[in-house]
Amino acid sequence: MIYISIKDSENLDKALKKYKKKFEKIGVVKELRVRQAFEKKSVTRRMELRRAAYREQVQREHAG
Repeated sequence: MIYISIKDSENLDKALKKYKKKFEKIGVVKELRVRQAFEKKSVTRRMELRRAAYREQVQREHAG
């Protein structure tokens, strides 16, 4: 459960903004997406390597 400290003089919009920020920071949505379908570690690792290769390729294109 997410707890945020709110001052008495603080308005609701600011409190909601704090809540949303904290919600994203702890990665609830990201974790839910990961848990929706099980993925083998080998598949996860392969995807990480592909993403890293793509990022490296993009960086090389922008640098040169």
